[in-house]
Amino acid sequence: MIRFLAALLVLFSSMVYATDAPHRGDITTDDLLKDYPAFNKEYESFSPSKEELVKIKALQGKQVLVFLGTWCHDSKREVPRFLKLLNAAKVQLDSLRLVAVGYDKLDPNGLAKQYDVRYTPTIIVSDGEKELVRMIEKPKQSIAADLTIQGQIL
Repeated sequence: MIRFLAALLVLFSSMVYATDAPHRGDITTDDLLKDYPAFNKEYESFSPSKEELVKIKALQGKQVLVFLGTWCHDSKREVPRFLKLLNAAKVQLDSLRLVAVGYDKLDPNGLAKQYDVRYTPTIIVSDGEKELVRMIEKPKQSIAADLTIQGQIL
């Protein structure tokens, strides 16, 4: 009987872990906010300052690649704030791609490895030809300040 209960315990423990597996690969903003309550909660509660809204407009027309972990506390805080900033400032990017990585910082398409992502979130801004700026984990000042200088792209 004890062996049977131990086997059930192991089975149910592994089932719980399987359902908590992190998302890997591309994910839309809508799916991220809909399927991951912590991201949505931070998005809804964040109120960007007027100064941040002005600065973030420097990203207009740029390409942005965001590597995140659906399991990562820094991603749960910073990615929704970044998305809210873009939305509130009505920034029209050339492209925005969200790529979720596993605990190992890898994704199915190998983009995280290609961009040498070691920490999440990593936000990369480019002009299509070259990387302009990268924010890793959390901003030193603010998202808008770290991705721009005086409202100008680096």
